[in-house]
Amino acid sequence: MDYKKIWKKTDEDLKSSLPAHAYEAWIETLSPVGITNDIFIVEAPNQFAYDWIINNYQDIILSSLKEIDSALQLKVSIAPQSEQNISSVELDKEETTKQSNAGKRNNINPSNIFSSFIEGPNNIFAKNAAHKVASAPGTADFNPLIIYGGVGLGKTHLLHSIANELIGSKKEINVVLASSEKFTNDFIASIQENKTLDFSKVYRNADVLLIDDIQFFQGKEQTQEQFFHTFNELYTNGKQIVMTADRYPGEMVGLQDRLLSRFESGLHADIQPPDFETRVAILSTKAKQNNMKIEGSHLEKIASHVRTNIRDLESCVTKIFAHATLSGDKINEALVESIIRERLGDQGYGQVNMQDVVSGVCSIFSVSQEEMVGQSRRKNIAEARQVAAYLAREVLDMPLSEIGVHLGGRDHTTIMHAHKKVSELLKNDDKFKRRVDIIYNELNLS
Repeated sequence: MDYKKIWKKTDEDLKSSLPAHAYEAWIETLSPVGITNDIFIVEAPNQFAYDWIINNYQDIILSSLKEIDSALQLKVSIAPQSEQNISSVELDKEETTKQSNAGKRNNINPSNIFSSFIEGPNNIFAKNAAHKVASAPGTADFNPLIIYGGVGLGKTHLLHSIANELIGSKKEINVVLASSEKFTNDFIASIQENKTLDFSKVYRNADVLLIDDIQFFQGKEQTQEQFFHTFNELYTNGKQIVMTADRYPGEMVGLQDRLLSRFESGLHADIQPPDFETRVAILSTKAKQNNMKIEGSHLEKIASHVRTNIRDLESCVTKIFAHATLSGDKINEALVESIIRERLGDQGYGQVNMQDVVSGVCSIFSVSQEEMVGQSRRKNIAEARQVAAYLAREVLDMPLSEIGVHLGGRDHTTIMHAHKKVSELLKNDDKFKRRVDIIYNELNLS
């Protein structure tokens, strides 16, 4: 039977057996691709839909397929994000090069591109460095490039963005991207199969070598030895090397000194956790990608509590959408709070808030909360107000406008001035610094 007819019957079965909102949100987005060796292939529109379907609907879809043909198996893939239609006419040389590069994608995520990377003050240097490498690989000042930072902050996204930018260019270029684990496994396999020469050719013929999570080379002496020689040959020949790590190379243990010496000779770009505004932008982008409508206040609430990394932020949006879709309920404050509590736990959700800060500052500076939000400009009241603004920005990472609302409706320029004033006092006034340190200790902010 033709695969389109099979899918039509399957689709009808799923539509009749699933709730309408679930069918419309997930099944209706799937597109049949074909059948190969009894494997029925369907495409999900994006990574988000793919993950949800695999985790929640794969068995249901397979069961419906087997009702039509018991021999069928199911494979769900992700539809290409931007696929050009190539006509049957003869391609010119530039188009042929572009297609040959496209065939090299292998394990490169096509959705990880520079335009989808949300930049902020925490990552702009790393993004610019990665973009420079993609536009001019092998430049001495950017070779090797090491992007480092904590889990889920976007290091791998930038690594894949470099690969996609190079592969999508009209240059004939050999891009090799691998995790440190894959490099190690390939090396071990080459020893077992007596194909070390083939292994060397794969990695040492690269024009651009991209290695993810180099910290996992720690303690693997033979792998480090092999990578050292690979690194040397590529670097000597002016080939670009880009690596990611979870910390600054000089802080790594378990790596050979000669490797660390080479790592430290290049450019290092760190990525820090995103600030409040960047977190809101990440959440907003994630919602738009999945055609979700979430009020700005809900996004700000998530951003105020979930401060760890991008994965945790995006996970909250995914769960909110999933809950709303499956239950048919609207996205409201109660749902948002339940997801945050699920992610952080009650203790995490009960972190210090603005009210705690105001109360703590009022206690130490001997002013009332009414004076704090009032119009008085007496020195002790003004200083207390400025300290509260400073702590709200530094510790709670609240937006300037929101801090102003809590402190009597003051505008963002007043909050910026307060932050600057307190920063200067902390450097130059020991007595003032001790008072602020007491607030830190009492609120467990340190």
